[in-house]
Amino acid sequence: MGGEWSQIDPSKVEVPAIDTLLARDPYLKQYENDIRTRYGIFKSYLDKIDAGDGNLDNFSRGYEKFGIIIDENNRVTVREWAPGAHKLYLTGDFNNWNRTNTPFTKLEFGKWELILNPNDDGSCPLQHLSEVKIIVENGNGELLDRLSPWATYVTQPQDRSEGTTYKQRIWHPERQNVYKWRNDKPKKPRSLRIYECHVGIATSELRVGTYLEFAKNIIPRIVKQGYNSIQLMGIMEHAYYASFGYQVTSFYAASSRYGTPDELKELIDTAHAHGIYVLLDVVHSHASKNTCDGLNMFDGTDSCFFHPPPRGEHPLWDSRLFNYGNYDVLKFLLSNLRWYMEEYRFDGFRFDGVTSMLYHSRGLGVGFSGHYDEYFNLNVDYEGIVYLMLANYMLQQLNPEVITIAEDVSGMPGVCRPVAEGGLGFDYRLAMAIPDKWIKLLKTQKDEDWNMGDICWVLSNRRWMEKAVAYCESHDQALVGDKTIAFWLMDKEMYSHMSIMSPPSPIISRGIALHNMIRLLTYGLGGEAYLNFMGNEFGHPEWLDFPRAGNNSSYHYARRQWHLADDSLLKYQYLNNWDREMNMLEEKYTWLPTDPGYVSCKHEDDKIIVFDRAGLVFVFNFHTEKSFPDYPIGVPNAGTYKVVLNSDDEQFGGQSRIDSSVPHFSEPVNYANRPNKMLVYIPCRTAIVYARES
Repeated sequence: MGGEWSQIDPSKVEVPAIDTLLARDPYLKQYENDIRTRYGIFKSYLDKIDAGDGNLDNFSRGYEKFGIIIDENNRVTVREWAPGAHKLYLTGDFNNWNRTNTPFTKLEFGKWELILNPNDDGSCPLQHLSEVKIIVENGNGELLDRLSPWATYVTQPQDRSEGTTYKQRIWHPERQNVYKWRNDKPKKPRSLRIYECHVGIATSELRVGTYLEFAKNIIPRIVKQGYNSIQLMGIMEHAYYASFGYQVTSFYAASSRYGTPDELKELIDTAHAHGIYVLLDVVHSHASKNTCDGLNMFDGTDSCFFHPPPRGEHPLWDSRLFNYGNYDVLKFLLSNLRWYMEEYRFDGFRFDGVTSMLYHSRGLGVGFSGHYDEYFNLNVDYEGIVYLMLANYMLQQLNPEVITIAEDVSGMPGVCRPVAEGGLGFDYRLAMAIPDKWIKLLKTQKDEDWNMGDICWVLSNRRWMEKAVAYCESHDQALVGDKTIAFWLMDKEMYSHMSIMSPPSPIISRGIALHNMIRLLTYGLGGEAYLNFMGNEFGHPEWLDFPRAGNNSSYHYARRQWHLADDSLLKYQYLNNWDREMNMLEEKYTWLPTDPGYVSCKHEDDKIIVFDRAGLVFVFNFHTEKSFPDYPIGVPNAGTYKVVLNSDDEQFGGQSRIDSSVPHFSEPVNYANRPNKMLVYIPCRTAIVYARES
């Protein structure tokens, strides 16, 4: 399917709503042909899907036709796509591991089929939890052990003498044991408050956590903190735990290291019972190089699902890159999204590594200054772009309540605009420049040298009407080799001065104050959604490091120490309290889905930032020592204002210098480009939010 752009006349391509896109951003007009061309390719892909499978609905049900399908009469049909294979066999417990006595029949277009009739007693020849393998005979007559790309359940060997290669097992429980859903899926949140989490590290014990433990112990925490959505990482099966789930080996198998498929369903069902929207961190940007338990060289060739080298290899990630122009690869990936939506009831998706999918350079060695020429040139990978357009188009057809998020650092225009406009169709993109900015400031500058205007620019510099997910730090900043914001601020004394019984510490006081201010400033000004990585809400100490050869397979840093937030004698509670109250304030006043905040003050000498959004007025004093009585600020509406959130409150680790009960009266005087003026007291290193009472 690749190469279509050379045959498309952009002047003849109708893009239904391109005028909307061009009217909002006239600078895109000179690139109109590029936008029309990629939309033309998108339409040609849909036409080929209609011709091949009837429609996109049929096309995206690949899991109903490929892999191991057991019907209601216990008849087994096995189909695989292995265009480079010479012969194909199925082996396993069912045939005493004879590698060649159960051959597939070769069909057209690289497809293979095998039918196993029920046993004489009517039972299924492939028993629940029994093991199977695909045997691929290549052109040299070699027999290669493989797992089906469509495998829905794979497990680690329990006996390490068997090696570390995952095993494919049949997941076909008795009908009475099939998981029964109890709760409806929630509507997509108007305000998206995301708790990014990883099931395996969600226990405080030195081991891998489970789906059921997460459902029982962590979901209630998330609800109490005021989040309305979770983003689950590391769900798609990955043989290497330390990859954080980003080197996927079995795309249709939910990771068995945390439990069974039904136990993942119970986790999601529990989340839905609490009204929590569940996002899957989906990795379609690349795949593990594993051959025996991955997709790599499945049919004995170095292509199949991937481009052949060098195009099919990611030089930095040491992984394989999909051939998005191939009909069967598209079927595999689009069906994969639908599988998680239908089988596990995931509500939405966060797409990992989108920048790599958009450009032939994979985003490496490109600065992305923001000049539009960087987004419309020969470096752009039309096949990757059109795959993402198809994915978003399909998901929105299947479920109007779906939310999709792009991890894109390049800032390509139109990523978060509808496909009908010529965009890629995502709802949000991650505001990846924000955490980079905070870490850079903490690494290189004292806070007395921070530039208020520069900070506001980074937080507000995003495309109009392309929504962004703001965050101070995600899992990336927590990994070993880097530090969390809390650790950058307080690592010297986090082991000795976080007790409320310990002597006052300027380092800890500064750290808690700035941690709270950084989070609220990002939350209020940085985007149309907010994300926090698990544990960062209470300043989790240390970094995150999975068990691996380099640390003697230790789980010491692959866990979350929840007791730190729960201990009333520790100061972690202050950070945790602040996180919860920020969420509760957003729940009440709902600023995320509104227009971006209007910054009315960026005073470099006073270190003051003031902005208003959704009627709330946010005031920040980053000065290290100066507090300001009767400081004039501009406010959008006339009336009496009250303090509704104040980081100087004792419950947030502050010094209680503000009386939140004192009303503030606006004057009908134009100030700082706002129609009204108000005088406020702003202590040093404090964030305050005001709401109009009357």
